[in-house]
Amino acid sequence: MAALNRQAKEFVMKAVGYTKSLPIDAPDALIDFETPKPEPGPRDIRVAVKAVSVNPVDTKVRKRAAPPAGETKILGYDAVGVVDAVGKDVTLFKPGDEVWYAGSIIRPGTNSEFHLVDERIVGRKPKSLGFAAAAALPLTSITAWEMLFDRFGVARGGGEGKSLLIVGGAGGVGSICIQLARTLTRLTVIATASRPETQAWCKELGAHHVIDHGAKPLDEELAAIGMPSVRYVASLTQTDAHFPALVKELAPQGRLGIIDDPGPIDVRQLKRKSASLHWELMFTRSLYQTADMAEQQRILAEVARLVDDGVLRTTASARAGCICAADLRQAHALIESGKAKGKIVLEGFAAD
Repeated sequence: MAALNRQAKEFVMKAVGYTKSLPIDAPDALIDFETPKPEPGPRDIRVAVKAVSVNPVDTKVRKRAAPPAGETKILGYDAVGVVDAVGKDVTLFKPGDEVWYAGSIIRPGTNSEFHLVDERIVGRKPKSLGFAAAAALPLTSITAWEMLFDRFGVARGGGEGKSLLIVGGAGGVGSICIQLARTLTRLTVIATASRPETQAWCKELGAHHVIDHGAKPLDEELAAIGMPSVRYVASLTQTDAHFPALVKELAPQGRLGIIDDPGPIDVRQLKRKSASLHWELMFTRSLYQTADMAEQQRILAEVARLVDDGVLRTTASARAGCICAADLRQAHALIESGKAKGKIVLEGFAAD
């Protein structure tokens, strides 16, 4: 009987998911369960997940996208782990490789012992980081990289004489965007943060200036640091609330990039300045299987190199425990509070 039980265990895995959209303080907002271990498709690798991080998209999906009746949806996008098995057409990885990635929004999530991911959006984990520290970086690094270099079109080593305003600099994307802009471009980096601890965090990561436009109007805060306007704005949170002020301070022919899900905004305000609006969603390439989908693997490889060279640092700021429903509920609650800085990571699964 014991042998049969062990054999049965080989075909199932632990996971965390939800069956209906509930407030995070509800006991069943996230639940532990077991599900069959997935089998890789032709281009898939199967990863034994060692650590994950929690992103705002996890909480948004949980609250807005109830799974069909009778189904349990697994959340999670960032993951770091070890390749366990590969599909028949995989050429880039083999079992035993340590990898990191941000997954796909249309596939089961990473909050599970084993996870399938297309090899084209996977990179090799930085050698200098442990699993938990590495888990903080994939999704936010790709998002910030695509915003700076794809959407804004800033050249590596370029941007001299121009400025970048990062609204929400202490968040996950902001924390790595500050580092990328400061180390890979010549932009003057201005971050917004509202609390002493988050302001200190932004400065530590390399922002030239940190302002709090919650305390004073944005134009006054920028004028105080000698920046009457900015060429690029990365609006990472509450875009609808800040939009008129951001347009006002955007330089003529400037570029405004957003990643959140704002309420209605009047884009006509951009016309007078011939300014452009850019959406950034790092899931687009995997969602549409674009011809340049493997670009995300290149980005992850470059970020890993920069981490190992000491140019970039992890943005993990809190370890919330293991990958289980109770600890993930706490992590979701912290994200929803708006008081998180950097990234929240979880490592390992609870023992039986």
